[in-house]
Amino acid sequence: MPFIEVTIAHGRTPEEIRALMHELTEATHRAIGAPVANIRVCVREVPKTHWSAGDVTVAEREAGTTPSP
Repeated sequence: MPFIEVTIAHGRTPEEIRALMHELTEATHRAIGAPVANIRVCVREVPKTHWSAGDVTVAEREAGTTPSP
């Protein structure tokens, strides 16, 4: 039974998240032949202030600011 976990920054609409779950389910079914009923998808949303790359959070990047050293 495939279990797919996705972590994304908060801010997508429920429709976007639902579309993502659908597409992941379909892709998994096509790629490995798992029955759709057996495919599990979990989407976790993380606040933009709790996700960083290169020591800059998503919120800081969107605001055009960088942290002070």
